[in-house]
Amino acid sequence: MTRRGRAEDEEPQGRRSTRRAPGPNERQRDPERTKARILEAAAQEFSAKGFAGARVSEIAARAGVNQQLIAYYFDGKEGLYREMGRRWRAYEAQAIPDETDFPEMIKRYVRLSVEPQLGGRLLAWEGLADTGEDDEEARERNSRLQHEVEQLRERQRAGEIDDRFDPAALLLVAMSAANALAVYPQLARGLFESDPSSPELVEHYADQLAELISRLAAGT
Repeated sequence: MTRRGRAEDEEPQGRRSTRRAPGPNERQRDPERTKARILEAAAQEFSAKGFAGARVSEIAARAGVNQQLIAYYFDGKEGLYREMGRRWRAYEAQAIPDETDFPEMIKRYVRLSVEPQLGGRLLAWEGLADTGEDDEEARERNSRLQHEVEQLRERQRAGEIDDRFDPAALLLVAMSAANALAVYPQLARGLFESDPSSPELVEHYADQLAELISRLAAGT
């Protein structure tokens, strides 16, 4: 997950926010719990509006904290977004380890995509705002993607996946389809006549997609 778009907020032009140490009452709070609340609120705000549309004041209001704490703990909106990206990559690596078989990997991607704190809406916003310029965080993301492509090549060498497929193309197809419930909820509602975030539909779609991609990958 990388940040794209201009980092704007409600602050007057020509004036930069400054980091302020928490007040006496704020110091008594559990810092880790406060950070977790801020990150959860940020995920909701970024998911709803994207990076450019998200507002620090709204994130603070959702989290029930002073807006200055976001600057203090995360160095502002950009730092907060970067921290979300770091946590997502760590969670992804834990949730989908390299030894996960291909069908199960697809299912887990579907389940992760509908999580507001992690999922497909954030990825969609990021893609729509992409400028083609990669920063350090994007390079970390690309490194992870190349690692996953190499894992698919290993599966091809092991005979698990048809070697006629470009593993990068196969992975992009799988990831795009896995995010469909989050990115196209209106289509999912119309097609399945069900709430696209319902656990029953998520599991049904995960099973169907895993079966489809697995058959495709195996060349059957």
